[in-house]
Amino acid sequence: MKLLICLLFLSVTLLVRTEPEQVCENGKYPPDPSTSFVPTYVVNLDLPPSQRWQELSRKYQKPLSAIVTYIKKFVLEFSPKLQKLIDLIDNKLGLVADSLPEPYGEEIKGIANATNIELGELVLYNIFYEVFTLCTSIVGEDSNGKMYHARNLDFGLFLGWDLKNDTWIISELLRPLIMNINYTKGGELKYKTVTFFGFVGLITGVKPNAFSVSVNERFNANGGYIGLFEWFLNINRKQAWTTLVARDCFENDDMDFNHVVKTLANTPLIAPVYYIIAGPVKQQGAIVTRDRAKAVDVWLLGSNNTWFIAETNYDHWKNPLIIDDRITPCNRCMNKLGKEKMSFEGLFNVLSSKPVLNKLTVYSALIEPKTGRLETYIQYCPTPCDPF
Repeated sequence: MKLLICLLFLSVTLLVRTEPEQVCENGKYPPDPSTSFVPTYVVNLDLPPSQRWQELSRKYQKPLSAIVTYIKKFVLEFSPKLQKLIDLIDNKLGLVADSLPEPYGEEIKGIANATNIELGELVLYNIFYEVFTLCTSIVGEDSNGKMYHARNLDFGLFLGWDLKNDTWIISELLRPLIMNINYTKGGELKYKTVTFFGFVGLITGVKPNAFSVSVNERFNANGGYIGLFEWFLNINRKQAWTTLVARDCFENDDMDFNHVVKTLANTPLIAPVYYIIAGPVKQQGAIVTRDRAKAVDVWLLGSNNTWFIAETNYDHWKNPLIIDDRITPCNRCMNKLGKEKMSFEGLFNVLSSKPVLNKLTVYSALIEPKTGRLETYIQYCPTPCDPF
């Protein structure tokens, strides 16, 4: 029933949707801390992988369990016959954790043990972000050549609409799980990420004075589901998980901006994706458009005199879907902002401008690659607001 209501709502919305007056926001930064605060925690890489998340597991067991429970309930409301799929996930999918590259499978198993959540359900939770994340990412420089990286993370499309609160149910369940993680080794900061508790890959991160990365979903016929089946059936495991190879880059002490671009452009992947990368030096920005085998395009900052480049979920040389055009207003607001006003404040205003900000948006992250400064804010899009 919830799925039918969701689809009906979207159908009506798209039929009656008219082009709204698109306003480039001002005065949104800093947001109200009572609604936007994101906590920061430390994960010690010197600990065995199975122990790294134990303390946070006790703290976040309830909200993590709530989202896993909802996903199972949603699947069964779609069709009670899918109980067999749920049973398969509970009994078999956990075995996939043993096939994941180190240390990620052990981290997931450690979280499962500490939260008493079925291992298969946590594997499924991690897989979601491999194939089902909508986003807007921006890389650019100010008039002095200082580099910035910013992103909105949008998640929850088609996974249940809450008519009472006018929002996506999954988006609401995810917000309590948002956190900043400072990974340390030998007592020193190694890198920073923004994540949802229980997810061990990397969607947003920065390594101070080295590089920053954000990951956006890319729609493609040869998509992630094919790669997942190949992995599960052990047909082809010589391909990387999109968010795990991103985290690999941060784990490697020898990586810099250029090495990261090459690695993320050339590593065979389970799913198509966009990697948005920034470095600490002027014009170190790139958007790598990936299919599963290799990069189909590497768009570099500075080409054609660009001072910023932006990506949503469509190839930058093609037109986006007419019902999901976030890139046009994003580019317009960035050009209105201008190089001279490029800053955390300016970028947050752009990310807070509808429809760049929409009902799927759960957080905005602002990054300065040179210093490693990272600010994350929970986002809500007040009604009236596009569903995506």
